Amino acid sequence: MPLILFNKPFQVMCQFSAHPSRPTLADYIDIPDIYPAGRLDADSEGLLLLTDDGQLQHNISHPALKQPKTYLAQVEGIADPAQLARLRGGIDLGDFITLPCQARLVEAPDWLWPRDPPIRARHDKPTSWLALTLTEGKNRQVRRMTAAVGLPTLRLVRVAIGQVSLQSHPLWPGEAMEIDPGELSGLKK
Repeated sequence: MPLILFNKPFQVMCQFSAHPSRPTLADYIDIPDIYPAGRLDADSEGLLLLTDDGQLQHNISHPALKQPKTYLAQVEGIADPAQLARLRGGIDLGDFITLPCQARLVEAPDWLWPRDPPIRARHDKPTSWLALTLTEGKNRQVRRMTAAVGLPTLRLVRVAIGQVSLQSHPLWPGEAMEIDPGELSGLKK
């Protein structure tokens, strides 16, 4: 049972089937019968776990199992305490209300790779970085949350799933490595 850690590059589709205009996981990973445990949209980068074990895949990605996922979001503007409190408390996004999460202002990560292409630079608009840890993961949720509090996301990188992180397993975008499934202790029931 392989458990693959993959650093998904910006604009790569989180699927193995061909896409008409963008690269997919098949352009980077050539291991038969593995599937992503969860998804990242094309505009998001970072940690993706893949496995051939259906139960493990379910345990990693299913929101009811509350596996925390941590994201770094570069946002337009500087988050104030009220905006951070709104993010932490749950936000009504119209079609659902987000669960409470962890949200804090952090320094720009010095270990993070440059994005290709770089984010747009606007000299009249400062940017800041937020660390957000969620136990759910609906479509474009982090982007919708930050926009709802007046901090549009410019760059979004998933850096951890549970205790497995890109800081403890440094990979450049497009790189993959097999890890011991025991690193995900407590996931498999």
